[in-house]
Amino acid sequence: MFLGIRRDEVNHLLRKMSRNSCQDFAKVELKSMFTELTFNIIMRMVAGKRYYGYGGDVKDEEEARQFREIIKEAFANAGMSNPGECVPLLWWIDPGGLEKRLMGLGKKIDAFLEGLIDEKRNSQEKGNTMIDHLLSLQTSQPEYYTDQIIKLLILVLILAGTNTSATTLEWAMSNLLNNPDKLKKARAELDSEIGQEKLMDEPDVFKLHYLQNIISKTLRLYPAAPLLQPVHMASKDCTIGGYEVPSKTIVLFNAWAIHRDPKCGMMQPVLIWRGSLIQCFEWKRFDEAEVDMAEGHGVTMPKAAPLEAMCRARPIMNKDLSESVDV
Repeated sequence: MFLGIRRDEVNHLLRKMSRNSCQDFAKVELKSMFTELTFNIIMRMVAGKRYYGYGGDVKDEEEARQFREIIKEAFANAGMSNPGECVPLLWWIDPGGLEKRLMGLGKKIDAFLEGLIDEKRNSQEKGNTMIDHLLSLQTSQPEYYTDQIIKLLILVLILAGTNTSATTLEWAMSNLLNNPDKLKKARAELDSEIGQEKLMDEPDVFKLHYLQNIISKTLRLYPAAPLLQPVHMASKDCTIGGYEVPSKTIVLFNAWAIHRDPKCGMMQPVLIWRGSLIQCFEWKRFDEAEVDMAEGHGVTMPKAAPLEAMCRARPIMNKDLSESVDV
């Protein structure tokens, strides 16, 4: 489902990158490109709209600006906490006005998502977006698919399905640039299994075992959500894995440490995006120094420094990419 949207957005990205790299290597800043890619895919699936522009592709600039501002504010506040979350006696303290800011942000998000739902509800045309399908379910099961539930489902998709994928792509590319022999091996697999006559597609992923291993290794070493985004609080005293958990306690699971523990054993869209970039471009580091692999601060463990690299379009980019598809 929504394969056409994912394919179309990948092609948009490839075209954008190839404009200045057809003849020689050109410098690209990949963090912002990966972020735009993931947000446009998710929002086209959810509402049929692109909010991050490739030229004149954004239909409503004001609406897109509002969305980008909300997202920027949401991620800026995502990792913050109130002292009362650690010491209940301090719940009344609100340093820096965090609670007030979050309340205001919540109202902005609610109003924006309500607008998207109302627009679809009042539209005379039936679409194929997530909101269209949820409104259809609301008609048959109104008690289960209220507007509030629909807004929460949309919000989960946006917050959990965008920055996580973009971060994983950036870490994977950083590792490949620091290990050019592995990059060469991944490209050789793509040329052998897919060739240079057509772009790889999602059904091709199952033939690309080495590429799958690259993404698996990246997710193990650099989990997009290292503390697994805890959202549950123990309602009563309980025992989990031999550990006693008191009532009203939130447990944080350190996936970063678990994945690196030798005693512990150890995404298809990310694979197609990663593979398309390797298939369509030659890559090298911006200079002789290795890519900085320092980890930044945040809920999704981003790179401390945005990834910059040099790319040059391969012959396959001279072939016509498939045309854009409408939602």
